[in-house]
Amino acid sequence: MKILLRLSIFFFLLASCGSQQETANAELQDPDFTIAFGSCNKQDEKQPLWRPILKNEPDVFVWGGDNIYADSRNMKEIEAGYKEQKKNKNYQKMLASVEVMGTWDDHDYGKNDGGAAWEYRDESQQLFLDFFNVPEDSERRDRRGVYEAQTFKTEEGSLKIISLDTRYFRTPLKKSDDPDKRYEPSEGDMLGAEQWQWLEQELVNSEADFNVIMSSIQVLSKEHGFETWGNFPDEVEKLKSIIRYSGAKNVILLSGDRHISEFSKTEVDGLGYPLIDFTSSGLTHVYEEFSGEPNQYRVGKVVNKISFGLLKFDFDKGLVLMEMRGKKNRLLQEYRQIYP
Repeated sequence: MKILLRLSIFFFLLASCGSQQETANAELQDPDFTIAFGSCNKQDEKQPLWRPILKNEPDVFVWGGDNIYADSRNMKEIEAGYKEQKKNKNYQKMLASVEVMGTWDDHDYGKNDGGAAWEYRDESQQLFLDFFNVPEDSERRDRRGVYEAQTFKTEEGSLKIISLDTRYFRTPLKKSDDPDKRYEPSEGDMLGAEQWQWLEQELVNSEADFNVIMSSIQVLSKEHGFETWGNFPDEVEKLKSIIRYSGAKNVILLSGDRHISEFSKTEVDGLGYPLIDFTSSGLTHVYEEFSGEPNQYRVGKVVNKISFGLLKFDFDKGLVLMEMRGKKNRLLQEYRQIYP
């Protein structure tokens, strides 16, 4: 049994924002399970975060999308981008020692803000599966979309990671007349009927102690006018409803895309815990000029430095320590939550 060391546990949600230093009471020295994740990674730029990620000894790394940048109708260019990323020496060390899974977003999908109308989505999907070394005889090769789920079991507890595809089935977005916003809310479909049915079954049938859902775009933050689940408000409510009635334990949302990192939180009727959306973006570049934007669900501050996300689990205590870490493994912000 792994031991929780020097951690003061509070029975309410506690945010510790803007910390630049490691603190003894902010770490699980030996967590039962650790997830690392990140998004927005340019394959032809310096990638200084793989070593810090590995220093945390994650059990799994989850790509959050924009794993490479290769907006192109030419599939050879996308293929070349994936091959270049795989050649990165420090990423190779990751592949050699850590389970890797994840989803895509628009720039590795092949079209900026692209959705179901992208004519090369099927060809792009096969290249994505090649990047993740998915066997040729896998059912994922014949399934529309790149969504997947994996369950991880330890002696202390279990955890399911559900990776969604917010590209393949997504209907068109409504352009905004507001010059400060790209899109505005409208009716539409984010996941498509097939994926919605699959997600529902994955949650209903889950016996895991925690269920972590990876969405390439933010689920809760909705006021900024860029891509977000909030552009389809009914889809947000549908997701909350499925989480609530599925009976799946302790659901946590992860997201990327924005070139900033932040924590968002909301209360959902019928859930015995807050629903948290942990956004981590990006791995190689960020919105350095960020000067602020509204997010009614934000807890803490926006981090606009390159960073990756960590989730450290103590199954026995129901504790999850969520961290944003940057160069040299520096702690940029943390959030702690006790789950029932």
